Amino acid sequence: MKKLGIIILSFFLFGIGICYCQTNDNTVTVNSKTEKKRKKKYKLPKIDLSHWKVTTPAGTGKKPLEVLPPEIFDYATNEDLKPYMYNDSVRGAIVFYAYPSKATTANTKYSRSELREQMEPGSNNVNWTFKQGGIMKGKLAIDEVSRDDEGKYHKIIIMQIHGRLTNEQRDLIGQKDNNAPPVLKIYWQNGKIRVKTKVLKNLNATETELLHEDAWEDDKGYTFKEKVGFKKFRLEVRVSEGKMTVVLNNNEFKTYENIHMRKWGIFENYFKAGNYFQSRDEGSYAKVRYYTLEVTH
Repeated sequence: MKKLGIIILSFFLFGIGICYCQTNDNTVTVNSKTEKKRKKKYKLPKIDLSHWKVTTPAGTGKKPLEVLPPEIFDYATNEDLKPYMYNDSVRGAIVFYAYPSKATTANTKYSRSELREQMEPGSNNVNWTFKQGGIMKGKLAIDEVSRDDEGKYHKIIIMQIHGRLTNEQRDLIGQKDNNAPPVLKIYWQNGKIRVKTKVLKNLNATETELLHEDAWEDDKGYTFKEKVGFKKFRLEVRVSEGKMTVVLNNNEFKTYENIHMRKWGIFENYFKAGNYFQSRDEGSYAKVRYYTLEVTH
């Protein structure tokens, strides 16, 4: 019996030795294999925020909170941002959370937790035209979203291309800001991806007339066949002179190459991505996970 007890004790001590080792300063450290297993449980999103600012539903009065580079790099520890833009370290994604708020941006009644491209970090004044072109790629998923009174999920705009007037164009038409319509809005709508773009009301409009927001209207929209639901999916937007293509999961394509795209070349543009929540219902909300986001020009 005594011998058996010694053998059992030896195996017990050996088992402890697999997981822990003692250092010379009498501190106990975790075995490297155990540490690697623990590290594998935590993932960080693969998103470079150097050329993005974020707008959230927080803010003072009706003005939403905006955080620009380089402050945006500290989003994970920024107490003002943490409720609306935070890491999901299990899935390796940034979560964008939005709900109805009085703090909205100009010309909209909806709030957002959304990134806005800044080609020159910290400035909204440098943007791009369709002639210059650009590509935005993202891997994302809908985390949670509330339902309306009819049981349908509330809509979310997850990507955009927004138009912008130059200072000269703004002054020419006497507008108080540089805002121009969004030429592209990509929605998550009841589990499917729906795309809307702008078309001219009058194809014979002059260049000055084109600059006015009321010269444009939404098209009828296009819904991709695949239902993404709450699964992870990929979106890609490709822009070149007179042409725009939206790609879902490298499988379905919707291309716009027409007079409306050619005429849109008069505007500057910037990409947007995140959670532009399309509801004012009390108690409604949405969370969108972004795993990757990349823009090239």
